[in-house]
Amino acid sequence: MIFALRLNIQRDLHPSQILVFSFIFAILAGTLLLKLPGAVNGEPLSLLDALFTATSAVCVTGLVVVDTGAKFTQTGQLIILFLIQIGGLGIMTFSVVFIMILGKKISFKEKSLIQETFVDSSMKDVKSIAFSVILFALAIEALGAFILFIYWTGEFDLSRAFYLSLFHSVSAFCNAGFALFPDSLMRYNDSIVVNLTIMALIILGGIGFYVLTDLRYYLFPGSSKRRRLSLHSKVVLVTSAILVVMGAIVFFVMERGNTLKTDSIALGILESFFQSVTARTAGFNTVDISLLNPETLFFIIILMFIGASPGSTGGGVKTGTIGILFALVKSRYAGRTDVSIFKRTVPDDVVARALSIVVLSIIVVILFAMGLMMTDQLAAGYFEKKAHFVEMLFETVSAFGTVGLSTGATSSLSQTGKILVSLLMFIGRVGPLTIALAAGRKKAKGRFRYSEERIMTG
Repeated sequence: MIFALRLNIQRDLHPSQILVFSFIFAILAGTLLLKLPGAVNGEPLSLLDALFTATSAVCVTGLVVVDTGAKFTQTGQLIILFLIQIGGLGIMTFSVVFIMILGKKISFKEKSLIQETFVDSSMKDVKSIAFSVILFALAIEALGAFILFIYWTGEFDLSRAFYLSLFHSVSAFCNAGFALFPDSLMRYNDSIVVNLTIMALIILGGIGFYVLTDLRYYLFPGSSKRRRLSLHSKVVLVTSAILVVMGAIVFFVMERGNTLKTDSIALGILESFFQSVTARTAGFNTVDISLLNPETLFFIIILMFIGASPGSTGGGVKTGTIGILFALVKSRYAGRTDVSIFKRTVPDDVVARALSIVVLSIIVVILFAMGLMMTDQLAAGYFEKKAHFVEMLFETVSAFGTVGLSTGATSSLSQTGKILVSLLMFIGRVGPLTIALAAGRKKAKGRFRYSEERIMTG
């Protein structure tokens, strides 16, 4: 894979195009690996189901058409785990590290890809970035696996406990949502250890590697002077905290008379916080999603659409984007033409990019939701079709946000529906704007500007 990404044709490709093709290559390779006889129990997977599963793993989504723990052998599960890891941390990151190990030079485009994926353009040490990303991830995953291993040794034998802890730790940190239990983590809804560990892994993987690095130097400056948090880190941390707390409160209020009615207040709060955290991109669940109220499903759709943070293992339009849009609204309401956050002005091109991402994402979700409703329409009455609409919209946003939560519709998708969801997971992981840039011109022809004319709005 590493050498395939460095073919001569790479010289003629834009970094966005290289990123798109690298994910396509990983998905196709994963599809072939999952088609191997030793990867599944019983009948071999169909080509479409193998493609769907590989796409879900590489795009760290977690939507499944078969039971991961039952259908796949340990070999197949390890293939999925490998795809989750390279998809979560970035294919180009692993490529750069292996290239350095082999003593080869890193191309300018590979440097650009790493910088665009994980950090802002001011960070130039690509070697340090790539190694830091992998070391951070492995260290956090190892710590999470250790905690889960200690807990699960009381329930399973040592080898099984180790395997389960490793798989779920990597899946949680990469925000993949793949679980080896048929009910996800519902059987552990009252376990403080499992809930808090999985939530911590999801949050650490979802805030982005740039923020993790920033926090490291802020909290543990060592011998050097404490470095202040960047504007990006402040926006991500504040936005994420607001979404987690607000999400938990709303979920608890909406579901107190439904899925949480038999639980104690403490357990209901724990489940609410878990679903608030996991709904933004992880896809694990400790309550039955198919039993949630329609208003709760709609609220989760909003959380899934927002997703994780830039430079993270998660999807969605990202917390940074939402933070910028709220700052834009606040600035316009105050009569200001510039956008400021925490006494810093956000560049116009960053604001424009945030608007572009949200608009393109809304268009993608609308088109794919309509496509799924057209291809997977139930032969049911009026009210059943209304319920089907909510399910299809939920499934669409879950795939786009690379979340993996499902009301149960994924397993019953038609072949066309599976293709649409697979494509949507890919778009959600790579990003609609990245795909648009990859498909468009590298540079606009000519440098000119048309005369201005106003349009009425509002």
